[in-house]
Amino acid sequence: MSDGTQINVADVLAVDAEVTRSTGSAQFGITQTGFTAKPFARLLAEKLALAQSLFGDDLDLTSGSAIRKLLEVSALEDARTWAALSSMYDNSFIGTATGEALSRLGEELGIPRPHQPAQGTVTLTLNTANLPADQTTLTVLRGARLLTDGEHHIFTTETVDLSASSSERQVAVEAFYPGSEHNLNPDVEGQKINRWHPDWWKAYWQSQVIKQLEPKSLIDIQHTAALTGGDLQWPDTRYRELLVRAPRSLWTADAIEFAVSLIPGVRQVQVRDPWGGLDLSVSTFGEFNFLERVFTSERDLSSPYYFTVLVAKELSAIWEGTNGLKRDITSAIEDLRPISIFPKIQQAEDVSVGLTAEVWISDSQTARDLKARLLRRVQRYVDSLQFGQPVRWSEVMWSLMNEPGVVDVQNLRLLRYPPTPTALDFTAAVSPKPEPKGDNIVLRPDQVPVFVDDDSDLFIRT
Repeated sequence: MSDGTQINVADVLAVDAEVTRSTGSAQFGITQTGFTAKPFARLLAEKLALAQSLFGDDLDLTSGSAIRKLLEVSALEDARTWAALSSMYDNSFIGTATGEALSRLGEELGIPRPHQPAQGTVTLTLNTANLPADQTTLTVLRGARLLTDGEHHIFTTETVDLSASSSERQVAVEAFYPGSEHNLNPDVEGQKINRWHPDWWKAYWQSQVIKQLEPKSLIDIQHTAALTGGDLQWPDTRYRELLVRAPRSLWTADAIEFAVSLIPGVRQVQVRDPWGGLDLSVSTFGEFNFLERVFTSERDLSSPYYFTVLVAKELSAIWEGTNGLKRDITSAIEDLRPISIFPKIQQAEDVSVGLTAEVWISDSQTARDLKARLLRRVQRYVDSLQFGQPVRWSEVMWSLMNEPGVVDVQNLRLLRYPPTPTALDFTAAVSPKPEPKGDNIVLRPDQVPVFVDDDSDLFIRT
């Protein structure tokens, strides 16, 4: 029996006589701070006090008596009932509901719990015989798009270098669209990953020589194991955050921003509506009759009114084209925008950032694995930044130092790449600009940072 059952007869006297003739639940149940369950010790004390009042003070209520054991079992069942009531109360609110209860609350809002994208691996093999004579290495960056014969979209989640000395590499991939239908099995017709997305291939390679080559003749794709995880749904924490920020209105900037954020391939979105609502920056504010105009100056009715949707896309997303992200965003906004008010969909400028540093470790860890873990830490930080937020040197240092086994980081400098990674010409050397030691990388309001997971400038010391 737990310590909570060790209640002496003297403890029973602490239960007021009035409690034995009432529910004794004034401070329990639904209170101003939520639902407070009556604890087991309190339930047992009340039952012992009630037994004494019924059978007399000479009743044996010591820990070894049969009546005491029966009262303990009864109190335990009551405690379970209180716990069930507490769970029912908590499951009535988005902030505290869990599991299936949270899913039902989301369905009432019209937002079912989303599925996770399927994940797996493929093997890429470089055909060095077809490689141009002046090029010895091909780098397939994170976000490269692939297809199946059934038009399933997949992308790589890591960067790999292919060369004559390392012509075959296994690379992690992820389905672009979530759901169990993208648990691609290579043994099922139409589900084998076997080719590159043509739009991605044309936009990715700046080298005209490589553009003219057939992608499959340059890099062979081998898909042997099925992708898994598409049948899993978002965890409670992530789903709860989605429901909390979901707007409860139509034809508003929040509703449009929320709808666009759920489109696969959208990393961040911001709706800018400078003429909507109260705008103190308007020069005519305070100079007109409030009975005739609402918070702003009169606009020209012959000119269409636009609002801006600033979108930062994932590296795997293709902006233009019939299956492009811009088309999906336009379609999602169509039923949400007010009549005769049109969206101006603007792609945010990606600013590629990297780092160079000397990392001192306490033991002989595998350098390649350690570099991969460090880069993933920094990438999580960079991916969390909003539009215009600077990449802070101190945050990158904190991310590196929090890796187990790292004892010191020296000569850390942030790198700023001139173009975006998907516009690099791999036939020419591209040198990033190192910022002064301790300086941040500052961005404009329409820019968003993209981390380049290149470990060539990360040096491991022991």
